[in-house]
Amino acid sequence: MRRSPSGPPPTPATGERHDWQTIKKLLPYLWAYKWRVLFALSCLIGAKFANVAVPLVFKQLVDGLDISRDQAFIVVPAALLVAYGALRFSTSALTELRELVFARVTQEAVREISLQVFRHLHALSLRFHLERQTGGLTRDIERGTRSIGSLISYTLYSILPTFVEIGLVVGILLVKYEPSFALITVFTLTLYVTFTFKVTNWRTALRRQANELDSAANARAIDSLINFETVKYFNNEAFETRRYDTELAKWTAAQIKNQKSLSLLNVGQAAIIACGVTAMMWRAALGVADGRMTLGDLVLVNAFLIQLYIPLNFLGVLYREIRQALTDIERMFGLMGTHREVADAPDAQPLARGAADVRFDHVGFAYDPARKILHDVDFAIPAGHTVAVVGHSGSGKSTLARLLFRFYDVQGGAVRINGQDIRQLTQDSLRAAIGIVPQDTVLFNDTLFYNIQYGRPDASRDEVEAAARAAQLESFIERLPDGWETRVGERGLKLSGGEKQRVAIARTLLKNPDILIFDEATSALDSQTEKAIQAQLDAAARGRTTLVIAHRLSTVMNADEIIVLDQGHIVERGHHTDLLARGGAYARMWQLQQQEEATAAAEA
Repeated sequence: MRRSPSGPPPTPATGERHDWQTIKKLLPYLWAYKWRVLFALSCLIGAKFANVAVPLVFKQLVDGLDISRDQAFIVVPAALLVAYGALRFSTSALTELRELVFARVTQEAVREISLQVFRHLHALSLRFHLERQTGGLTRDIERGTRSIGSLISYTLYSILPTFVEIGLVVGILLVKYEPSFALITVFTLTLYVTFTFKVTNWRTALRRQANELDSAANARAIDSLINFETVKYFNNEAFETRRYDTELAKWTAAQIKNQKSLSLLNVGQAAIIACGVTAMMWRAALGVADGRMTLGDLVLVNAFLIQLYIPLNFLGVLYREIRQALTDIERMFGLMGTHREVADAPDAQPLARGAADVRFDHVGFAYDPARKILHDVDFAIPAGHTVAVVGHSGSGKSTLARLLFRFYDVQGGAVRINGQDIRQLTQDSLRAAIGIVPQDTVLFNDTLFYNIQYGRPDASRDEVEAAARAAQLESFIERLPDGWETRVGERGLKLSGGEKQRVAIARTLLKNPDILIFDEATSALDSQTEKAIQAQLDAAARGRTTLVIAHRLSTVMNADEIIVLDQGHIVERGHHTDLLARGGAYARMWQLQQQEEATAAAEA
């Protein structure tokens, strides 16, 4: 197994071009297979030598046909014909061998880079993923990985062989013929390449703009489809279509402008090539007429021109595609260079499994510096105890769970487990010790069995079924036509809110963590199911360190301590009965919920 190339993290792509930096970052992945690379390059050079030798042999064939002696007429062309055929075959064989040898290099490089990008994206903070649109992000990765193969293919299989062949042809023309042939060839090629590069550089900005608009349109479409139900709720299909069409119209205009610039490029290239070919053939025809050149020489010059200018016809396209591939790869490397807001410290230690004492030690935190969420929050959850945090929406309750999971780092104070600041622990060991039932449960578009087993992928079927029974899911699964193999749909949309939450409870129970977080764990359940599951949650929490975040106060009555948050401040703390007796914020919340439940019961 080859190790990934090491080095400093790539810098993100900006509006400036960093082509050489991008190539330097890509080269280590290719050089990991240096012997294959060197062998492929030797095949490339061999193929070009054979390709250039074909017109030389063809010239000898043409000149050999003028020999009058019968024996020479038969022997010389026959030997040249064999050589001609062998060279033709060698060109194709070496070309295919080069591609066969280099295929593994290309695919392994794509695989290695794709894995690094995937791993890095998972290592980025929650803030990054909340601020990015998934559609545009996946499009950037898709284009970047695809462009690696394109870049290698265009450079190694097209551009590099063409320039090797140009060098060989110019050398032969200088040695065998008057300098004017080489000068015309060099001048024509220089003019052609300069024109192509300048026009293509101008077109790159147009292409980049088209790509940006393509990503924006794609992100808009995916965002709309992901929120399919919301669109339906508000009858906004026509509105979403208009918004998507607005993005498509911008993209269409950019593509048309891009096509106009391509037509200009192609016409200019054709004019330069036509002038060069005409000048070369005019000099060759004069040489034949003056007797300085044979008919075979005329054929040789013509063959060289055809071999050179046919691949050069595609130079503009290739250069544009190479530039675009570099842009796409740079954009993907930019993702790899995105700053990891939450990263393991160099001396981070793994968290020892077992009894866990959790403490929020004078914690302060803000998602945005202009709006602080938590103010000097200080409380402890002794090992094996349950602490509940309650409060109105926006008071900062769910932020506590995110900080404990280290989705974000605190900006003041510390979160500690067994006295250790979690910033000094490895994220992997920290999150392995914590299980969470979130308020908004998102499931994979796979089977029920897969989604429950996801809590511990190596769990046996019996363990998965036991977790489902504990979450009161077994009878529901048995009623389904496909049972455990029922697919839950995109983000679990085929299940009701309560069913999704029970799946989340089951996979958290299967994980069997030392620390449990219930973030509104029963908020989507009816009263009867809530009571049944609450008993299971209480049983699961027994002996574990548990943080319960709740809006419905009836679910936290048995907690060892209840903390009341208001706008990020702890305003009350104590047991249920003590808090009611104080007649403060908790008591008012309790009375309000009792009234709401009584009203709902009366209406029912």
